[in-house]
Amino acid sequence: MAQKVALVAGALGVVGRALLTHLEGRTDWQVIGLSRRTPDFPTRARFLRIDLGKRETLTAQAGELAAVTHVFHTAYQATLSQAEDVAANLPLLVNLMEVLEPVAPNLRHVQLVHGSKWYGCHLGPYKTPAVEDDPRIVSPIWYYDQQDWLEAFQRGKRWTWSALRPHGICGFAVGSPISQLTILAAYGAISAELGVPLRFPGKPGAFHAIYQLTEARHLAAGMLWTAEAPACANQAFNFTNGDFVRWRNLWPGFARFFGVPDGPPQPVNLTAFMRERAALWDRMVAQHGLKPYRLSELANGAFGDWLYSTDYDIMSSMTKLRQAGWTGVVDSEEMYLRLLGELRRDRIIP
Repeated sequence: MAQKVALVAGALGVVGRALLTHLEGRTDWQVIGLSRRTPDFPTRARFLRIDLGKRETLTAQAGELAAVTHVFHTAYQATLSQAEDVAANLPLLVNLMEVLEPVAPNLRHVQLVHGSKWYGCHLGPYKTPAVEDDPRIVSPIWYYDQQDWLEAFQRGKRWTWSALRPHGICGFAVGSPISQLTILAAYGAISAELGVPLRFPGKPGAFHAIYQLTEARHLAAGMLWTAEAPACANQAFNFTNGDFVRWRNLWPGFARFFGVPDGPPQPVNLTAFMRERAALWDRMVAQHGLKPYRLSELANGAFGDWLYSTDYDIMSSMTKLRQAGWTGVVDSEEMYLRLLGELRRDRIIP
């Protein structure tokens, strides 16, 4: 079989970086990364500095894309509203595909990475467990626009598409502060530095509600599997670790990790908390010999405020992907403690 060439758009985000790392050990894949930044870590991937929002930057390097066989579109541009999200994120996909497809004759598959906001989980209680053919919500969401456009663009062509809908992605990437892993890591490390209990900072209802998580590395393995599984062609799938958790059951283990008692839920405005502890974090970096990242580069407090305020069940069914043949599963509690340990090992947190 001919060499497979993965094009990872948004290659320095949490998902893109995890996929690059996963591909590092695969001799049957070549890798091209697209990003507006250069990588901050060693990689054998060939990187192209491209702004997907500016078609001319793609057109200028179109010849570099000729060998691509698989596209993994993980790029995302955050804005201030859902309507603006559509306007900002649909062109990232359209520009890439309209430039790439004419020059990549061996293209086999294009994959989108979306999420469970597809079902309206960001707006309030919704039908759970969510399944892939649940009715769409009324509110604008760029997932719909991207998938609808890609379906129409692919129709009648040899290559196929797929879309994955993870939730609660846990992984590390520099410059990706909208990450629940690093938000918890920073909050826990600061609590330990201050010598106070690790209190759940959100709503009591969120402390007890059902939740789900997805390890970025597990997602990367699932992305490759789904992209090559014939049973997954031209379909969308939920994707999680495969288990369900409640923060109340995880919190004691987090407190033990940080070496502090766990306290009862106590609402904390994480937006203000992170802003007001920026100078303390700088001192912690110097005192503990941490890598010189600013707190704002690691933890977006506003995202944490939303994360810990969802006082209703977050549940996606994995049945459809299981029926297609996927068998992977991750223990979410073990995952969280392992990833926190890696952040400590790598001197991201003390």
